[in-house]
Amino acid sequence: MSLDIAKAWNSEIISGDSMQVYRGMDIGTAKIPLDEREGIPHHLIDICEPEVPYSAADFQAGATQAIAQIAERGKLPFIVGGTGLYVESVCYQFQFAEIGSDEAFRQEQERYAAEHGAEALHARLAAIDPPAGERLHPNDLRRVIRALEVYHMTGQTFSEQQAGQTKVSPYELCIIGLTLDRAELYRRIEQRVDEMMQQGLVDEVRQLLDRDLPPAAVAMQGLGYKEIADYLRGNCTLEAAVERLKRDTRRFAKRQLSWFRHMNGIHWIDMGENFHNNLQTVHAIIAGKFQVNLEYTSNQSF
Repeated sequence: MSLDIAKAWNSEIISGDSMQVYRGMDIGTAKIPLDEREGIPHHLIDICEPEVPYSAADFQAGATQAIAQIAERGKLPFIVGGTGLYVESVCYQFQFAEIGSDEAFRQEQERYAAEHGAEALHARLAAIDPPAGERLHPNDLRRVIRALEVYHMTGQTFSEQQAGQTKVSPYELCIIGLTLDRAELYRRIEQRVDEMMQQGLVDEVRQLLDRDLPPAAVAMQGLGYKEIADYLRGNCTLEAAVERLKRDTRRFAKRQLSWFRHMNGIHWIDMGENFHNNLQTVHAIIAGKFQVNLEYTSNQSF
């Protein structure tokens, strides 16, 4: 759908996915292959190595620059993806405070997680910052520790800081969200995981581990990577890793929807209906937003 929309509206696509920035992480992030992009430029894909930590602030800076460059070319910037904080930080130009870090505190939390388990550390976060505890998976160790660190250093929770952001956009936004029946969504998630396994996800994760990436590396926190890495380290069977990946992806989808439900101005489309009709609906929403006559947007017939 993103390709159809981009072609119709003379757009360039900016990936809104937090993991597609990494080179060598193709299967687990479901990157669209270069030969399937139909000539549509895609930005913020394959821009750094897995050893490099990449944050929401980094994404905001990169996406903001890409938006300006795309607009200068007379094209429409189009963010496609679902990392809530990343997308919202660009839409509303969040201010990321220079809080700094406390390495001793981080190491203390890592030791606690190693000794008592990721769930126990996550419980600490949930106790002081319930909204962040709901959004973050216990296995997302880096972000859980960062949220705890923010509270440790400022006395203010991460969620309180986010709530204080001004939701005023410098852009003329047209935001479209896709929904699907829960049972069908879960079926597709399980099918997608099975396809990733067939495409060689285990080998892809093995190659990352061969680079001696630390377990807490940002890249290794992505869905599919931490679960398969556990299998390759001998902590569980492959069958158990795959089942956990399916479960964690279902949970992520639920948290993802919850995040976007709190964003204002989203036009929701039920993808269980006819694809062509949905595409027509999307084109009508965009045309209405920008007050464009559909007849003049492209040579396509809507």
